[in-house]
Amino acid sequence: MAGEQRNVAPGTDVLIRKVDSHLATLRGGLHGPELELAERLARCLRELVVSTAQASAADRGQVRAAVHYFVLRRESRGRLLSVRSLTAAERVVDKVVRQLGRVDLLAELHRDRPALDDALPLGDALLR
Repeated sequence: MAGEQRNVAPGTDVLIRKVDSHLATLRGGLHGPELELAERLARCLRELVVSTAQASAADRGQVRAAVHYFVLRRESRGRLLSVRSLTAAERVVDKVVRQLGRVDLLAELHRDRPALDDALPLGDALLR
């Protein structure tokens, strides 16, 4: 059985599948700006997962935490994430992007969005 060979670290595919699966769920119920935000977050997280596959354990851990925050965050009682939750996930992803020095991803993440407050440490952003 012929298969496509990829040079990815273990766990990379799992994280990308989690992001893609969550985005597919969100596409079923979100529309307009909320869906656009979810898609931007997913693109940014995929890029972070791929670009940190060979990075330090600490960097990979930050990206893994951001992916889990995006995928597992629940603030609404319904089956869909609330807009506030996506905004909170955006803050977390923004912090990780900045901490990893990937400012090239900020333009994609903040397209058509107001600037975020940089004063909060990552732990505080996670609690919001």
